[in-house]
Amino acid sequence: MTDDLRQVLRACLAGDQKAMRELVDRYRGQVFGLCYRMLGHREDAEDAAQETFVRVLRNLRSWDPQRDFEPWLLAIAGNRCRTALARRMREPPARSIQEPVAAPAADLQAARQLAEEVELALAGLREQYRQAFVLFHQQELSYAEIAEVLECPIGTVRTWIHRARRELIRQLQAREVVESRHAM
Repeated sequence: MTDDLRQVLRACLAGDQKAMRELVDRYRGQVFGLCYRMLGHREDAEDAAQETFVRVLRNLRSWDPQRDFEPWLLAIAGNRCRTALARRMREPPARSIQEPVAAPAADLQAARQLAEEVELALAGLREQYRQAFVLFHQQELSYAEIAEVLECPIGTVRTWIHRARRELIRQLQAREVVESRHAM
């Protein structure tokens, strides 16, 4: 952890509003990215990210300064997402309103379609696989950091990431998004 981050965290603990805004600004993109990939909906991700920072700032005194801050923060974000997913399972699905969008250039459209296919495939993974995959590939955390965030052994993290990759490839091949190298 950098001295700069330590200073910001100390200021947050002292109630410094400017330091709290700085902390949120520093990690907003990373937390939102994790939430978006776990939840798949922008509004839900924004809510979960906001809830994450409220919890972090409210419970900062319980954080152990001997441990890295980022895994603690991302563990809280993951917990907020799991809560949102559980709540979503209990509620009826919302109906989305589709707005017409101007046709982008062919390359941009192909990239967007691929991104949508990957997001759909990610949404179809078991929650643990998706979390481990997102933390590793999107958030670029180490296996040890992911194990800390997900509160499981490193070997389990490796297994989940491997299985997530295999399942993503299988789903993308089944939807004919990517070609199969050999018959399954």
